[in-house]
Amino acid sequence: MSEMARAPTSLSKLDRDREAALRELDPLTVTKLWDNPCWLSFRLNFIAFRFNDPVYRWIETRYGLVRPEFVALYAVGLKGGVAAKNIVSSAGLPKNTLSRAIQKLLQRRLLKRETDPADLRSYVLALTPAGRAIFDETMPMMVGQQTAMLAVLTEAEQKQLCELMDKMVIASPAWPADLEPEGTST
Repeated sequence: MSEMARAPTSLSKLDRDREAALRELDPLTVTKLWDNPCWLSFRLNFIAFRFNDPVYRWIETRYGLVRPEFVALYAVGLKGGVAAKNIVSSAGLPKNTLSRAIQKLLQRRLLKRETDPADLRSYVLALTPAGRAIFDETMPMMVGQQTAMLAVLTEAEQKQLCELMDKMVIASPAWPADLEPEGTST
């Protein structure tokens, strides 16, 4: 593979750390992380999985909430008074999956529907006291997981990472939503 396709690395300590990781990971994961022309996508997914898997397993074991249910509860915990369509647009999960998750949360009385003060014909979601308790109990565990993941970076590197990710998120609406232009599929 050409050097252009490899993920950019240049620090000798980073190279040593990478070599140690090469010995700990299975060969396919190593290839996907370092010898991959799509290194960014795989690394983002790898890191996200390392955050999400233990967090969602813990939440399911402790609270009986599967990932889509907690995604919805967490969204309402961060910003109450949102409509289900707002959760769908921010979650990256299918609408029907989130709709079922929201229904289960309503049945378990972890969420409640309220009339939208801006449009009396619509409803928004809010946490119930039981839903708020789960949100408040899970937040320290999630922050702790993030803190552990970021511990390898200095404060300046964490700030730089945040700024670089901000740039990418802000630019994301300009990225193609479909890989094939309409009418060209076979």
